[in-house]
Amino acid sequence: MENTENPFQDILSNWPHAAQMHFCTLRDIAHDAAKVAKIGGLTETLKWGEPAWLPATSGIGSTLRVSWSPKRPEALGLFLNCNSTLPETMRSLYPTTFEFDGKRSIFLPLDCPLPTDALHHCAYLTLTYHRTKT
Repeated sequence: MENTENPFQDILSNWPHAAQMHFCTLRDIAHDAAKVAKIGGLTETLKWGEPAWLPATSGIGSTLRVSWSPKRPEALGLFLNCNSTLPETMRSLYPTTFEFDGKRSIFLPLDCPLPTDALHHCAYLTLTYHRTKT
């Protein structure tokens, strides 16, 4: 069952408007990627106090987590599982599309349009990671 309510409202209320807008777009992308991947819906939850999406059925994919921080107020952070090949795959596929930081972070500037096609692909690969990894 897909949860279409927003369990993140309290957290989002502390974010700037631009971060909230990008978050809403990312949320739509994650849900659409889950539909396209036919993974049976998403679970929306908090991981480390931050909004996260993962397949409702375990063993299919990995978690996609997003955060805004006053330490880096100009961007949203998108976090992938650092123990997976996902960060390396994203670096290989999108070396100039995304700004990478460390082993798991993709930063998305708030003053630029989101690269929706690349983010959809990222969400799809993340949410189907265990189903498709070799």
